[in-house]
Amino acid sequence: MKFNIIGRKIEVTDKHKEYIEKRLGKLDKFFREESEARVVIGAIKEKEYVEASVYAAGMIYRAEVIESDVFCATDKIVDVIERQIRKNKTRLEKKIKREAVSDNVLINGNDYIDGEDDSEFKIVKRKRFHIKPMSAEEAVLQMNLLGHNFFVFRNKDTDEMNVVYKRNDGYYALIESV
Repeated sequence: MKFNIIGRKIEVTDKHKEYIEKRLGKLDKFFREESEARVVIGAIKEKEYVEASVYAAGMIYRAEVIESDVFCATDKIVDVIERQIRKNKTRLEKKIKREAVSDNVLINGNDYIDGEDDSEFKIVKRKRFHIKPMSAEEAVLQMNLLGHNFFVFRNKDTDEMNVVYKRNDGYYALIESV
């Protein structure tokens, strides 16, 4: 597993790096191909937090934990991500069997661009990513794994851009372009 460990308002020591790489490295057993982890550790008041995103097998697993120290938070992050993987294991296995040749990771790195807009609606952040064709069900799964309320994707049946989102009543909706 490739690691990108970032510190915010906290110094990332070698001890932190070794522990994070050791604990998150155990998740590699779930994936056939090389995976990548982006870990952000930081401090908020008297607590420390760990935010981890693991890009593997065309999926993104993400978790955030606030704890008294980085090591405890890292342990909980691994548990959360492992639970996500196990929850979706059968779905992933079906997908892998269906697609003998896997595509690249859904997001091959994020490009953050600070917006310099003088209009009334100021754009403060732009995010660019590669969009992989998938079904609406796969998009809902990906949205839930990321913990987002909506997800933009290319529908593999119609080859059109679509959006899935979670409604207030707990159900999901699909927005299709005309």
